[in-house]
Amino acid sequence: RGTEANRLFHFGPVFEEQPSSLIYPEGLPEGKVTLNCQARASPAASYRWRVNGSDVVIREDSHYTLVAGNLVISNPQHGRDSGSYQCFAINRCGTIVSRAANLKFGYLRDFPSESRSPQTAYEGAGTFLACQAPAHYPALSYRWILNEFPSFVQPDGGRWFVSQVTGNLYLANARANDTGSYFCLTTINMDISTKSTFSKAIQLTVQPDGQKSAPNIRVRFPSETYALAGHTTQLECFAYGNPTPKLRWRKVDGVLPSKVGASADGPILTIPDLSFDDEGMYECEAYSSEGRDTHQGRVSVQAQPEWLQVMSDSEVEISSELHWSCVAAGKPRLIIRWLRNGMPLGTQDRVEVNNGLLKISNLALEDSGMYQCVAENKHGTIYSNAELRVQVQAPDFRLNPVRKLVPAARGGQVKMECKPRAAPKPTLFWSRGTELLTNSSRVTVTPDGVLWIYNISRADEGKYTCFAENYLGKANSTGHLSVRDATKIKLAPSNADINQGENVTLQCHASHDPTMDLTFTWSLNGVLLDLEEPNGHYHRKETIGDLAIVNAQLSQAGIYTCSAQTVVDSAVASARLVVRGPPGPPGGLVVKSVNETAVELRWSRGYDNHSPIGKYVIMGRSEHSHDWKRMRTDPVNIEGNAESARVIDLRPWMDYEFQVIASNILGSGEPSMPSQSIRTKQSAPTVAPSGLGGGGGDRNELIITWTPMAREYQNGDGFGYILWFRKLETPSWTVVRVPNAESSRYVYSNQSLSPYCPFEVKIKAYNSKGEGPFSQIAVVHSAEEEPTVSPRKINATAVTAFEIQVSWEPVQHLSTNGILRGYEIRYWRQHEREAAADRVRTAGLENTARVSGLRPNTLYHVTVLAYNSAGTGPPSPRTTVITKKPPPNRPPGNVSWKTDGSWVTVRWDHVKSMDNESTVQGYKHEGQSALKVLDKGKTSVNLPLPKDNGYVVLEIRSWGEGGDGAAHEIIVSRDSGISVVMTRKNRVNVLSGHTQLHSNTIFNNHVISSHDALRRTF
Repeated sequence: RGTEANRLFHFGPVFEEQPSSLIYPEGLPEGKVTLNCQARASPAASYRWRVNGSDVVIREDSHYTLVAGNLVISNPQHGRDSGSYQCFAINRCGTIVSRAANLKFGYLRDFPSESRSPQTAYEGAGTFLACQAPAHYPALSYRWILNEFPSFVQPDGGRWFVSQVTGNLYLANARANDTGSYFCLTTINMDISTKSTFSKAIQLTVQPDGQKSAPNIRVRFPSETYALAGHTTQLECFAYGNPTPKLRWRKVDGVLPSKVGASADGPILTIPDLSFDDEGMYECEAYSSEGRDTHQGRVSVQAQPEWLQVMSDSEVEISSELHWSCVAAGKPRLIIRWLRNGMPLGTQDRVEVNNGLLKISNLALEDSGMYQCVAENKHGTIYSNAELRVQVQAPDFRLNPVRKLVPAARGGQVKMECKPRAAPKPTLFWSRGTELLTNSSRVTVTPDGVLWIYNISRADEGKYTCFAENYLGKANSTGHLSVRDATKIKLAPSNADINQGENVTLQCHASHDPTMDLTFTWSLNGVLLDLEEPNGHYHRKETIGDLAIVNAQLSQAGIYTCSAQTVVDSAVASARLVVRGPPGPPGGLVVKSVNETAVELRWSRGYDNHSPIGKYVIMGRSEHSHDWKRMRTDPVNIEGNAESARVIDLRPWMDYEFQVIASNILGSGEPSMPSQSIRTKQSAPTVAPSGLGGGGGDRNELIITWTPMAREYQNGDGFGYILWFRKLETPSWTVVRVPNAESSRYVYSNQSLSPYCPFEVKIKAYNSKGEGPFSQIAVVHSAEEEPTVSPRKINATAVTAFEIQVSWEPVQHLSTNGILRGYEIRYWRQHEREAAADRVRTAGLENTARVSGLRPNTLYHVTVLAYNSAGTGPPSPRTTVITKKPPPNRPPGNVSWKTDGSWVTVRWDHVKSMDNESTVQGYKHEGQSALKVLDKGKTSVNLPLPKDNGYVVLEIRSWGEGGDGAAHEIIVSRDSGISVVMTRKNRVNVLSGHTQLHSNTIFNNHVISSHDALRRTF
């Protein structure tokens, strides 16, 4: 075993694949299970298996088959094959045993065939339906079906909940439409298959009731939950109540980890990737407008075994000692045991086992083999493997001869090593030529064969030979010592003192043996500097050793050492660089003396970075603010020699964390580490709710509203509101408590409430520590009702063919059951139903209004109603009105004009009304001057022409009691005597100084556009 061939080519087994636990479906026909086991070894490993501590017998007629190292089990059966399996890998170097793999059989029985008892629930009350799952392994997942598949029960805003612990279906408050047939669907997931089954129907009938109720937690997670680190745990919580309670979670003794996500507001709190920081007391709170309920339980985190230190393969010479250790972590506490070649190893003869320590004294060849350290607790078992090789060999320098050429510097020292392979350990000695070397003032030979020569001179050059001998043989090896000139520092770096951000150069020059290369390196506080880093702070000149430091930072302060090196020696010189800058972060920040509005902070001084600390400031943030802000302190200005201060003006019952920042004349330093989060003590509220108001609502209701108080003003738990209200000018108050911090309104119903009755209202907040101050009194009115009286003396007058004016006598405000908003005019034509009437509302309290868009010469019915925010009152007595006949739809015809110097005369023919049109009472013309009205007998007009080659724009139309008729539009040019007439459905011939109209012609777009531009000229 001790041969060179063994060492180079033979090694013990090392697992590459180990068996894994498996859940196999019970009763699966003609199935197979394969448990994997493969190991790397030289020579190749052979394999054997054990189940439940007994050897697995492999025969031709057996249902076991060995494929390479894998164990194949044909047609697995629960009673015969379930158990714990381990694989053994074996070769001439030793044996190792695999982790245990558990083969278990999964099953899910059917629900009983008996019918399930029907259940009755009352509307608004909570209830549950029991799943009563059949026998099974492993754990199930649960869903519920309503009436028929696949109509699954949904959460419905948190009203339904399916417990994944019991499978029961919970209902926070029943509703009439919840009546139906319910089926519990159970599903089992195994490694290679899935199975589901569902129960008989449970008939749920919901009876009417509808009472409100406070939250009552009915699904409670355990008071103590044990969970594994790195895994996910879930806590269930669900409450009955009407209205449906909302849920929220908190960590009582810390901050709820952000990784719980949205589950913090749901019935299942999911904590993924558990760590020991997640241990603690958790609370579920169910709350609604009717009250709150809470439940608490502790989560304790445990851990599977995990290696912190493992042993490694060792080659140890015969007769020596072996020391191996393995260290593992886990919770609960681990048990550690040892195996040698797969068999238990305990303290005996030369072997000493002490938990994770193994010691073997006076090693013998038979101690060689495969060793395993095994760490286990109830959550798992882990194995660490190593091979021990005990060596026996005559001295041999072939793999590690003495160095052939050993250079050394004159005046320095040299080390020559002698490390032959040999077992047991050989005797070593040195000679120079024929002279045996012994210890002297300049020569030392250590017990392990190292030769030291000090204060070297040229005379020490020559050949040196190491001799090795044990009871198996002898060997020697020779090297040559060559003496060179020593390396010396000629220009050493000097101490420097700079401010942060400045530059400095540290010099370093050296002399050396010309036959060798010289290199320079620099270190800071003993750590070698990387001078090749791009954009770094350090730069070195190529030909000399000078070090340039650019934009020096505080971290660059310290002892700089220049090392000038050749292959045989080195010389060093050091200098101190002081970098002055802002102070470092204070340390040891702790919070003391916590009360309602103040805390005391204590800290230890940080490094002042060579400039005295002038002052401190304290920064803080609360759970509702992620930004740090400066806090008010006592004293206001904290001197640089202080190590404590009080933070004042905090909010009660708030979570805070703090930082301390030191500063000096060079600036402010980095903040300290944040303090541990603390919560100030509770106190009664100190401010009143704001935004007090209300109004509106249904008949016989008084609605009071306010702005919910933010968390930072609640000052304690058990928070709510106290409302005081009374009818205006009455002595007694009604007092109501609203026990929910998020409430923003209260509805008071009373059949005796008169409409729009004024109430005095005030509000204050309360918590478990007391009550706060009252708000200012606000006046809030009960709900309005529709006006009970109608306007009187309705009068409707036709203004034109298309417009009427309606007037009425206003109603008295005392009869409007609220604030009168205005009036609504309803109008409809004769032979139409009143329900189809058109409606127009006034925007204020005017008692006249015009209604336009009507048909000419038509009879309309008109009525007027008063309205407020609750609706309209009764209609007034109706009146009737007939719109006037329409005006002629023809413009004045035969229009002509003449220009005379600076004037133009326009003439037209009289417009004659038809029988169904209103009489023409005159004409209107509108141009560059204001609108002018002419009497009926006038059919011409003289107008001045504009100066500077402008234009006259003129519109002429008839008018009468039915309104304005159609118009002609005329444009007259002064400069060239060319005039243009523009009007719909008429053609114009343009003549110099005189124009005649013709019908049935439409102007194209560019003429109209020119007209628009001309009109803008005026």
